[in-house]
Amino acid sequence: MGLLDILLGRTKPVVPDLDRLFGLPSAAVTLQAAAGFTPTGGGAVCFATVEGAAFDEVRKEVQALLDADAERTGPPVELVRDEYGYSWLVSRRGPEDLPALVGDLHAVNSALEAGGFGPQLLCSVVGFEDAASEGGGAGSRRLGLVYLYKRGTFYPFSPLTESVGGPGGGGQRRDSALELQVRAALVGDLRMEEDLGRWFPVWGAPGL
Repeated sequence: MGLLDILLGRTKPVVPDLDRLFGLPSAAVTLQAAAGFTPTGGGAVCFATVEGAAFDEVRKEVQALLDADAERTGPPVELVRDEYGYSWLVSRRGPEDLPALVGDLHAVNSALEAGGFGPQLLCSVVGFEDAASEGGGAGSRRLGLVYLYKRGTFYPFSPLTESVGGPGGGGQRRDSALELQVRAALVGDLRMEEDLGRWFPVWGAPGL
């Protein structure tokens, strides 16, 4: 099964429910209490790269809408293409402003969906870091909560900072034990993805 099959959940189609993203702020409180992780303020929406004037117009409208937010203190929303060819619309807020970040991600997903680009939407990611190792130094732990658009479920992804090697390299490793710990902690807050085969490693995701 390929990346698109996993992220799109083609074997079990469901109706997307973007409102589940609004469960992330309460889940963040649980996550900090259970595992010591706090939001980084970064989040992004991933989609299959699309070319053309129609998509470019929707993207510009989304970026203009979010950048016009008077309360935004971080960099403007930006479009990033990763090493695998996927595109990300990235938003950054203050670490304490997770509700606003979630609102950004919901707005991006909704705008692309309304513009007819729902089939290209893959996932959304919100970044967290170990509160005891903030700053990204040696030994710091990183975590992303990934929302699968086509399945309406979440899963945790924790890349190890000591991972080495380029995209697809054998040096990439993830903290599977931490991911299982996080799933157990958040099962009461979010609809967690039960199929571990769909916990795809989003290497290179902005904010991670």
